[in-house]
Amino acid sequence: MSASNEEFVSIDIYPELMFEEDLTPDCGVEIDDVCEQIKTAVKGWGSDEGGLIDALGSTTPEDRLKIAIRYKDIYDKELKDVLKKETSGDFGQAMKYLSLDPVRAECAMIKDACKGVGSHATLLHTILVGRSNRDMELLKKTYYKQYSTDLTGLISSELGGDNWELASAGLQAAEEPFDPDYHTEEKAEEDAEEIWKNGQGKFFGTDETKLFKTVVLSPPKYLRMINEIYADKYGYTLTKAMEEELGGNARRGAVFAIKMRLKPYEAIAEMVK
Repeated sequence: MSASNEEFVSIDIYPELMFEEDLTPDCGVEIDDVCEQIKTAVKGWGSDEGGLIDALGSTTPEDRLKIAIRYKDIYDKELKDVLKKETSGDFGQAMKYLSLDPVRAECAMIKDACKGVGSHATLLHTILVGRSNRDMELLKKTYYKQYSTDLTGLISSELGGDNWELASAGLQAAEEPFDPDYHTEEKAEEDAEEIWKNGQGKFFGTDETKLFKTVVLSPPKYLRMINEIYADKYGYTLTKAMEEELGGNARRGAVFAIKMRLKPYEAIAEMVK
């Protein structure tokens, strides 16, 4: 996606090949070489962890899609099943995710986050908020195909309060396309004032639903306009306002959602660290 387009719509995290849903992509000899490296690393008693890291550690999301498909073609075994058998612990968990294409990997992360008592709200927020409409629609469709479970229904049963309100907003895939005739300076001023009234300017409590709705609906260029007006008028950026008004996982999730709209690559880099 070009820099100019990023002004008007949130970036897609998933590679374009994922949206094409091509089950027989052109893989090339490089992908075959990686498959052979993996096969060698899991031969014999135990597995060569260093060999697996060398094979999968620096692959791109598009590579991982092709590797999963090609490994099955060559060896007639699902790569995820091979690595599940040959690895364990935290290393095995990491290998499981690396053995999947990026959409199925995030589906697996969501499923794992919802296991047992309670759920990992912070992990869920990093997957479910701040995403492009295309990413979110593909994620929801893939989750249902993989597990025969509606993703929105699952998350509603796992999260409550502010955490659910934020995740629910992200799950809508409702970001508006930027329209200069609609997303005007005047509207940005109105929305900035609305955020203030429902947050820092509210005498008692905070109306999180309206705050989250504004963040989720706003395209990057427009949210940047709101952010600048809010900072000029009230002395806080939107991220600072969320930090002041919210707590716990919801605060971290809301700040991440705003950063994904305004500075997505920095937000992702911070998350990885």
